[in-house]
Amino acid sequence: MDSSVFSIIMQRKKQGKKSLALLLDPDKTDLQSPQILIERLNYIAPDLILVGGSLMLSNQLNALIHLIKTATRFKTILFPGNALHISPDADAILFLSLISGRNPDLLIGQHVHAAPMLKRTGIEVIPTGYMLIDGGKTTTANYISNTLPIPAHKPEIAVCTALAGQMLGLQCIYLDGGSGAENPVSPKVIEAVKQEIDIPLIVGGGIRSEISAEKAYLAGADMLVLGTSFEKAPDEIRYIAQLRERLSVTIN
Repeated sequence: MDSSVFSIIMQRKKQGKKSLALLLDPDKTDLQSPQILIERLNYIAPDLILVGGSLMLSNQLNALIHLIKTATRFKTILFPGNALHISPDADAILFLSLISGRNPDLLIGQHVHAAPMLKRTGIEVIPTGYMLIDGGKTTTANYISNTLPIPAHKPEIAVCTALAGQMLGLQCIYLDGGSGAENPVSPKVIEAVKQEIDIPLIVGGGIRSEISAEKAYLAGADMLVLGTSFEKAPDEIRYIAQLRERLSVTIN
């Protein structure tokens, strides 16, 4: 049986199961209390764990992945900010191409630098169309990428962009409001994109409550990614994890 990360994502999608991923930023994760971190991860029980961030000022990437791999059963996927954010200990990497922007460095430039290193590591590569959607304020991702997000009230732009990504052979589409977004990606945008693509749809940014999570799931998100709220509200994320199961049962 194929145990690749992408096969897990696809299998859950085909079965009508909703997925939940946690995004851990090495710069913001406290490794001084590893037992607390592991307990929280097991308490929430995500389907996958993404590791990465825009800057990575610390040197904790490898240490964080090693901790997760040795102390839990969860698959770890790199969510890179640039070509340097690679660890051979990860299970896979979301090979993000920022298709919502026109910055060539993030469309293909960083990928050229990363490709030889990724080949040497042998980790699974998941080509992913990354799309920034306006979340109500300028986020770190907007600033660092030097690109404009797609306007939240223009779902047709998001649809055409996502469809082009699928036609280019990308395996997933990731709609992101950005870390610290005031507003999550709107259900209208999610629904419009979902109706036009066949590949897994990942949604993140600004999802802080069970209500916003439910709206995103029901609009068509196959996987939600939660980050900022992990440290601040683990109980709320646990409720969202339970919601994931309830909706999956309903869909089946």
